Amino acid sequence: VSNKYLDCETCFCSSILSLPSVILSKTLPSFFMLQVNLEYLESKLETVDGEEVQRIQDNINSLFHHCVQALGEEHQIKVVNALQTLCALFRGVHQKNKSASGFDIINMLMGFDKAEQRMKDLMERLDSLLCGDGSESLKSLCLKLLLCLVTVTDNISQNTILEYVMINSIFEAILQILSDVSSRGQHGYDAVVLLALLVNYRKYESVNPYIVKLSIVDDEPTLDGMGMVVHQALTEYNRQYKDKEEENQGGFFSTLTSMVGSMFIADADEKLSVQTNEAILLALYEAVHLNRNFITVLAQSHPEMDIAATPMTPTPTTPTTPLGTTPPSLDMMNNPELPLDPNLLTSNLLITFLKYASIVMQDTKDEHRLNSARLCLIILTCIAEDQYADAFLHDDNMNFRVNLHKMPMRHRKKAVDKNIPSRPLVCAVLDLMVEFIVTHMMKDFPMDLYLRCVQIIHKLLCYQKKCRIRLHYTWRELWSALINLLKFLLSNETTLLAKHNIFHLALLVVNLFNMFITYGDTFLPTSNSYDELYYEIVRMHQVFDNLYCMVLRVSTNTGQWKEAASKVTHALVNVRAIINHFNPKIESYAAVNHISQLSEEQVLEVVRSNYDTLTLKLQDGLDQFERYSEQPKEAAFFKELVRSISLNVRKNVSLNTLSQDVLLKEFSTIS
Repeated sequence: VSNKYLDCETCFCSSILSLPSVILSKTLPSFFMLQVNLEYLESKLETVDGEEVQRIQDNINSLFHHCVQALGEEHQIKVVNALQTLCALFRGVHQKNKSASGFDIINMLMGFDKAEQRMKDLMERLDSLLCGDGSESLKSLCLKLLLCLVTVTDNISQNTILEYVMINSIFEAILQILSDVSSRGQHGYDAVVLLALLVNYRKYESVNPYIVKLSIVDDEPTLDGMGMVVHQALTEYNRQYKDKEEENQGGFFSTLTSMVGSMFIADADEKLSVQTNEAILLALYEAVHLNRNFITVLAQSHPEMDIAATPMTPTPTTPTTPLGTTPPSLDMMNNPELPLDPNLLTSNLLITFLKYASIVMQDTKDEHRLNSARLCLIILTCIAEDQYADAFLHDDNMNFRVNLHKMPMRHRKKAVDKNIPSRPLVCAVLDLMVEFIVTHMMKDFPMDLYLRCVQIIHKLLCYQKKCRIRLHYTWRELWSALINLLKFLLSNETTLLAKHNIFHLALLVVNLFNMFITYGDTFLPTSNSYDELYYEIVRMHQVFDNLYCMVLRVSTNTGQWKEAASKVTHALVNVRAIINHFNPKIESYAAVNHISQLSEEQVLEVVRSNYDTLTLKLQDGLDQFERYSEQPKEAAFFKELVRSISLNVRKNVSLNTLSQDVLLKEFSTIS
């Protein structure tokens, strides 16, 4: 048998499937000393026909069993080959039996009657390898195997084998990797992505132990470790984007665009933002959404790290992947405590995330990027609702300079502001929301994202009103952006109503103004700010007048939007009272003083001297909001998102596991 079947890799793989099962079970232990031809084994499994499948099932079951047994061997080449063979088995059997039930696949792989014990043994051995003091390369391969197992089906919730991963949890092994500086540097990225995927297994259908355990983690080193992995991945993406951006701004390209305007800039930026790291974003979302203790990690300050200045450790087993999908450098992951340098900007995970969001939210023209922006806004929604997060966002003693990326537009230059003031972090969040509102008023209107932006602003205002926080912010920029948004909705009423309920968004915007009108004296920084609010409303009264005419017209006719428009009509009562009260006073002042065009200061003087005679109605519920809930509203979104992430991870794992030479070279010297 040895002479006939062990002469080459291909013959080895072929013999596994064709040998009589009795002979195979005796010879398999020595087979693991040979390098596995993964491509051949997978393709062979994929091409076998129905009758042959039944004939070789015992051999596949035996091979699976011996692979699991080999994971306990002292000879590490056997362990490497066993891990890679398991990857090939999982992928090959699933590819061949895509339409088969999960139970049939389990039976094909390990025999249904023995599956529980086989998977228990497999998970225990993987746990042992991950938590032990063995080779880092073996730990990496264990994680690759687990990622392969989790992503082997397009929809992870249809992967019945994962039931055994739920029962035989490796949650503690993942936490151990994240809490240890050295392990985190080597394996943190894969561990975090694996955890994010496992959390999403049948999360709406049954009790997922990974959700339960993640929600109660309170170990500081573990949470810090998870935050560090996410932070480094986002930082690396931000750095790569900045480098590409600077590259495109130089030389002939820069000269050309300066000659013909910003015509080509948007196209260039689209190419930069195609690949987003949704797996890491999902991990951040799950941590923020499920674990309140993780909120503290967002605010932990440290020097802003320039990964470009850090030597990159080459990783031969990792293929070249698109921008934003690669883990950060190992050296950066290994050094969470960096020496403080007064010349370095201070940063934290939230700042890095805001910068990342400012990049991915620039271009939402295709579904992939739209979903990335949506996930960023969902994360910000969770943060804006958390009382502790709101406390550090508004803390005057925690000021930061946050340089957000801005979309190139014809009426403004895309220049880095070197004089960004140091402010509470909530100012950067508001800046990001204003930037999105201003830059996405387009034909293919991203209604869902606009709703989320306005709701995030509202939640922050509710906190400021509740705690009487007088934030020194350029509120006029926000008011101007909101008024321009209303103007856009009015100008494109017919087109937008064919696809969207624009009255709901208009209602949210008007109620933001109602928040400022009703409660502004409790959270606007000065009385002048309150005067400026009235000035902006009066100055832009035509927009509010036109909005009122439009919603009145729709609400007085029978039709689909009658009720929605009626709500906006009622919400405009105080805005209209202000306009109707101050406009005659301003006109009278101009006539008496023979002034054709009043200055801003003159209008403000009229406003200040006529507050006493203004009558406003108290509106209920302005400082109330519906709290975020993933189920049922977001369930479909997350199912599709996880499917997309799973496909991407599977592709990268496939490339990684096939890079065998380095592993075998490493372990051939140990034997």
